[in-house]
Amino acid sequence: MPTPTVIPVGCPPGLEYLSQIDQLLIHQVVEIFEGNPNLGKLEQAANLLVLNRPLMTNWETLNRFTVKNTMGQQVFFAAEKNDCLNLQCCGPIRSFEMSITDNSNREIIHLVRPLRCDECCFPCCLQEMEVQSPPGTTIGYIEQKWTIIFPEFNIMDANKNVLLKIKGPCWTCSCCKDVNFEVTSADGSQSVGRITKQWSGLAKEVFTDADNFGISFPMDLDVKAKATLLGAVFLIDFMFFEDSCNNNNYGGSN
Repeated sequence: MPTPTVIPVGCPPGLEYLSQIDQLLIHQVVEIFEGNPNLGKLEQAANLLVLNRPLMTNWETLNRFTVKNTMGQQVFFAAEKNDCLNLQCCGPIRSFEMSITDNSNREIIHLVRPLRCDECCFPCCLQEMEVQSPPGTTIGYIEQKWTIIFPEFNIMDANKNVLLKIKGPCWTCSCCKDVNFEVTSADGSQSVGRITKQWSGLAKEVFTDADNFGISFPMDLDVKAKATLLGAVFLIDFMFFEDSCNNNNYGGSN
């Protein structure tokens, strides 16, 4: 994507493009061998057989996402980094690191999520994520707030000053409809954007854990805050939508 002619002051390298957009689309890459690592030998077999069987099994693979603009052009690529034990034993509550690269394969954002027990009744186990850009330099945090009914998150800068808030619905089931998480000002008085888990169709929702999201934010929002909001999409995905059944309410991911 073309680099803006005017680069915002203090913009981390690689985030320049975020200064000229107010929406992003995040599409999870469907893993056709997500079910059994030994099925790779069938890659040259009939496509129908390869595409059908693994998607209905429970073998976890590393998550990957394409990040596109509203014209469908890829602007970033996100890839989870993890080990097999963590993947298979911890499920959606697992710790992970995620590398977000541009179209030149340069890592511009690095996400770090520690392991947390995903139970809303324990305030000491609230979810969080650190956002770095460039890798090694913290620019923001996403922290879950302790609530009973509606899931809420704080979007914070590197000094943990609250910049924005995210409030989700009581019921996060995505059956036949989109699920919206509202982005508001720090005091919660004004809606400034939205994160939407998009309904992808019955077959994809039931038989895979591949998810599609849209995110909107003010055009003039600081690029570091935009990058942190992008990180929030991945945290929300793991917390509420990583299970292919997508039938959870607030209070436990999967």
